[in-house]
Amino acid sequence: MELRLDKHMTILEVLEKLRRHTGSNVADVVLQLFNNAHQFVCVLDDLDRKLGYYSPEDGYGIHMLDTNPHSISSGGWLENVSLVKKYEISEEDYAKRKDSARAWMDSKKAIDPTWTIQKEMMRRKDPTWVPPNEVTDPEFQADEASKVTVGDRCEVQPGGRRGEVMYVGKVPELNPGFWVGVALDEPVGLNEGSCKGTKYFDCMGPKYGTFARPDKVACGDFPDLFDEEMAELDEI
Repeated sequence: MELRLDKHMTILEVLEKLRRHTGSNVADVVLQLFNNAHQFVCVLDDLDRKLGYYSPEDGYGIHMLDTNPHSISSGGWLENVSLVKKYEISEEDYAKRKDSARAWMDSKKAIDPTWTIQKEMMRRKDPTWVPPNEVTDPEFQADEASKVTVGDRCEVQPGGRRGEVMYVGKVPELNPGFWVGVALDEPVGLNEGSCKGTKYFDCMGPKYGTFARPDKVACGDFPDLFDEEMAELDEI
């Protein structure tokens, strides 16, 4: 870390300031001064002398060598966290706990199946907050969905993204109502035909798939964007 040190500080005062950042015991620490090229200059071993006595310059480094074999820095514990034993709990024991984050979220979802942490934060800011355009009707946009057929060429908004309709129906992993799954011509989507682990259709790969509300999908004679560009080149 970078710290500003006054050259009029005694080495003992420097030690005390560094201790507040590292936790090492002053009595166990040896300070080593290094220059801008990371070359060893000297040991700051006289606790009563001022830092300026050792002629440090901007950008010099001070290495704290903890000599206590029982210190937490001994053996690299401060650099290698894998050496620190971590608390572990089995899945079965965690499921039994009533004060866990999972139990809290489950209790919220039991009251409101559409609960999310985002909704929770908004309601804490404003208890009267209502999600904008929240859909609860299981038949939402059924009429619009009836006009979309699997195999249709289409254009999806926003963005005018073109592709082929691969799925029309409900997606339990998303909000209630009807959805249209589209295999896009370009990787400008959000998935690869899956939603939260459930596969609904195949497409060319990651980001080539998307789900949109039926009113955001316009079906028609939409040529592949690549073919359209090639046709323009032919005209030129």
